[in-house]
Amino acid sequence: MIRKKKEFSLGLVMLAGFFVVLVCIFLPLFEGKNGLEYLDNLFNSIAKGSAYYVPKVREDIRQMGESRVELALSLDSAAQAEKASRLFMRGGALVNAQGEKLKLSGDLGAMIAAALEDADAMYRNEGAAVFGRAGFSEREVLYVWYRAFKAVEKALQGQKKFKEARVVAQLNQKAIEPAYNFYGVEAQRILDRAGIVVFALLFYVVYTLWYGFAILFLFEGWGMQLEH
Repeated sequence: MIRKKKEFSLGLVMLAGFFVVLVCIFLPLFEGKNGLEYLDNLFNSIAKGSAYYVPKVREDIRQMGESRVELALSLDSAAQAEKASRLFMRGGALVNAQGEKLKLSGDLGAMIAAALEDADAMYRNEGAAVFGRAGFSEREVLYVWYRAFKAVEKALQGQKKFKEARVVAQLNQKAIEPAYNFYGVEAQRILDRAGIVVFALLFYVVYTLWYGFAILFLFEGWGMQLEH
């Protein structure tokens, strides 16, 4: 039995409005995308715009200076080791691959610079250039670089070359990972999209409260109340 018709009617209208907006959110009304897809792309673009650390890694290489290394690596498979050897040779390394095992020697900075060139190109969505240099899928290029340098980091730590290992870790975390994850996304600055970002955050708060008050008024209209 409805005890307060005014509150119940208000709650019913608010709840109906809530679901009308919800339906609109899931329609492709935002540049051919639904609201969730549009905002997901927007925030990915903004995140990418603030995740460009290639210059920082280049500075790390410069500070590290020339570092000749001789390393024995173990990759995930023979196929991966073969592709990694081709990538390392672009950095001037001497490489010997036997199955999933890889032995390489050369200037670590030059190897990192070769990987950084690919990561920078992928960050800029220039995958064709990466494919052209490596001869296989641009995403796989970054994945092979990542796995190879994880093995390099472990080998360097085993040789107590912790400064070099830190630079390699920074390469993976600050350059290769963001380039792989954000490949295909157009970078944007948050200041350029401040209006829509603020609107989205305010809408989220208001929309959540809207639903809460709709339920509250419905329950009050039914005569349900919380009592101490």
